[in-house]
Amino acid sequence: MMPEPTSEPSYWGSRYREGTDRWDLGQPSPAFVALLNSTVAPRQGKIIVPGCGRGHDAMLFAHRGYSVLGFDFAPEAIAEATLIALRKNIQVTFVQQDLFALPLSYVESWDYVIEHTCFCAIDPARREEYVQIVHRLLKPGGELIAVFFAHPRSGGPPFRTDSEEIFRLFEPYFEIRQLAPIPISVKERKGEELFGRLIKREILAS
Repeated sequence: MMPEPTSEPSYWGSRYREGTDRWDLGQPSPAFVALLNSTVAPRQGKIIVPGCGRGHDAMLFAHRGYSVLGFDFAPEAIAEATLIALRKNIQVTFVQQDLFALPLSYVESWDYVIEHTCFCAIDPARREEYVQIVHRLLKPGGELIAVFFAHPRSGGPPFRTDSEEIFRLFEPYFEIRQLAPIPISVKERKGEELFGRLIKREILAS
């Protein structure tokens, strides 16, 4: 079970202030860089990045011409991401938001959701809720592009996952077009990441 402090922005803010934010690579995920350099890069569109941290992934996509909004629970993360984007002259928006209390204006407003270190940070008991939120955020036919943290260790954060859990949670809401180990992770995460491309299913009201 997730310790209570991690459900508060202050927990994550203190990690940034104390330099114990080991999830921050200081660069975009190599998997996203490879995707954008490939022949199967997603077409231009609107992107939202939950749990964006210092915004490295968000800025990568913005620099490549996508319209990007990143949000994070911790105000410290948003302040640092905003400064980095200003220094790099990258047009991207960062806001402080709680994933589980997003405004209605976000619903069905995005072509893509970019997932990197959000899913592994939330209480695993809320993962199905996460899936439903991502589904609601996407436009019809929208896509979740994800790096999932599939490390073998117990506890967290980061809380581990595996392909079996991903299929169980996501398949009712998404068509899983791709889910495979990532061959080009950073050294510290080699063999511990899965790359996924998942297309929103239309769920008919009963």
